[in-house]
Amino acid sequence: MGDEATQVSASSAAVAHALCFAGIAAAHHLSGCGALISDPAHALRLLVVFEAPLVIAVFSLLRRNPKHCSFLKAAARGLLSLPIGAFLNAFGAIVLGAPIGIKYWAATTYWSLLMSLFTFVPAACVFGASKLNCQTVLSHSIYCGSTDAVDYMISAPAHGAVIGAWLGAWPMPLDWERPWQEWPISVTYGSVAGHLIGMAVSLALVVTHKRRGRPKAD
Repeated sequence: MGDEATQVSASSAAVAHALCFAGIAAAHHLSGCGALISDPAHALRLLVVFEAPLVIAVFSLLRRNPKHCSFLKAAARGLLSLPIGAFLNAFGAIVLGAPIGIKYWAATTYWSLLMSLFTFVPAACVFGASKLNCQTVLSHSIYCGSTDAVDYMISAPAHGAVIGAWLGAWPMPLDWERPWQEWPISVTYGSVAGHLIGMAVSLALVVTHKRRGRPKAD
């Protein structure tokens, strides 16, 4: 995509995703089983606190043009994009019907920050203010024309999180009267599940890309 890319092997991609998954697992373990249902804001806050430093650190190490962009600069880009991405996610959720009110503002804020970590922050750490690169890597066309493993590591988990959140919102208006139908519980379950599935898909794409790129033996 124009800039010098950090070369990433399939094993390195697996380690990077494992570190990001560790943040989710640690937050879930600390909050306890069922915490997302009983106290969504608290559970989401822990997810953000554990996940943010890992996502920013991992993707700052994978930044484009590392000779001209330091790790600290890439990390600063990730921190700056976190609230911006959260605002866009919150705005989109509200437009699509998410409830507004004092009861929901904390949970909505933390959910939006988590979604920003899943979508905007990795791209910002890697590409910075390059609007073209960010748009390209977050579009569906990346699966057809990319030659960089990092592109898959950003795009597939981001798309998975968005699709998962959309699917997770479907049960909310149904008249089941279940506690997990409260905003943003089912949406969070869907986004986290979709993000994890996206990680697995991205690793499969990285492995496939690496195998295709190997020179054939004479």
